[in-house]
Amino acid sequence: MLDERLKALDTANMYRNIGLFPEQILAGIKIGREINLAGVEGNRFSNVILAGMGGSAIGGDLIRSLIRSQIKIPFEIHRNYGLPAYANRETLLICSSYSGTTEETISSFNEGVKRGCRIICVTTGGDLALAANRAKAPCAIIPGGFPPRAALGYSFTVNLVILGRLDICGNYADELTESAEELKKRNGAYAYESTDNKALALAKLIFGKIPIIYAGTDLLDTTALRFKGQICENAKQLAFCNVFPEFNHNELVGWQSNLGLDGRFIIIILRDLGDNVQTIKRMKIIEGILKAKGAAVINIEGEGGNPVSRMLSLVQFGDYCSFYLALLNGVDPTPIDLINYLKRELAEKG
Repeated sequence: MLDERLKALDTANMYRNIGLFPEQILAGIKIGREINLAGVEGNRFSNVILAGMGGSAIGGDLIRSLIRSQIKIPFEIHRNYGLPAYANRETLLICSSYSGTTEETISSFNEGVKRGCRIICVTTGGDLALAANRAKAPCAIIPGGFPPRAALGYSFTVNLVILGRLDICGNYADELTESAEELKKRNGAYAYESTDNKALALAKLIFGKIPIIYAGTDLLDTTALRFKGQICENAKQLAFCNVFPEFNHNELVGWQSNLGLDGRFIIIILRDLGDNVQTIKRMKIIEGILKAKGAAVINIEGEGGNPVSRMLSLVQFGDYCSFYLALLNGVDPTPIDLINYLKRELAEKG
């Protein structure tokens, strides 16, 4: 339970936005099914590039994590201006910009037109939608009114359904629908009034500490990245993440002597029943090492009957946890003042 004074910090209703995640997924299935893919459908692709930034790109990262074991062609998330040198007429280029004004993504779109890529846009409108119309590129219009990071249900689902329609991955409509229904039920467990709110409980453990999120590379690598990003944006505090087994080959040594900061860290290990057997062994050993160093270690396992559900259950959990941590930190979760300052500075300097 939360004090009413803390709830009042949420002036833009991020709590409501997080709760709409399952509805976004269901709406995203419909949008992805209904977009006219004329000019793109039926083509043979040698690679896929999803161009996007921030909250518009993380949906692509989640898709790549989900389908990496089945996709037969390279799939890159491009967070930059322009395009990689290999992009050509056999490239499927998805330009994802929630606002429709992201300059990096518009730059990628323009470069894709020059190189003859097959382009699909996903946006609420703006310059990107206008450019898609001029180029006669398919454009999925998604609802506006959310901070980009709170529109993940659209960016993830619409793009996944489109990739399924193009036979780049399987058809996940059933798994998405099942996941959305499970997420709806789980909203109640993370509600203000819940007496057993595990997201709030973890937020209280994180409060005053530096969180580091670790996960395996098989399914949950992007989920760890999302959790970290949500803590940074919503709770306005630094967080870090890394993945097994890679961090065992470098970052692990940093725990050998970390200048007396041991007690300041809280470690969150995201687990999945599909984690590699060797990764599970590593997780157990690493947990012992970190506890011996004085770090608190919390294990959280994804819930649900399929990989989509298990992954998205942890996305939902992380979103709620970061929201409650924002309130405990005494900040409004929605504003992103430093990012807006950066944009103003860039605009002034041309």
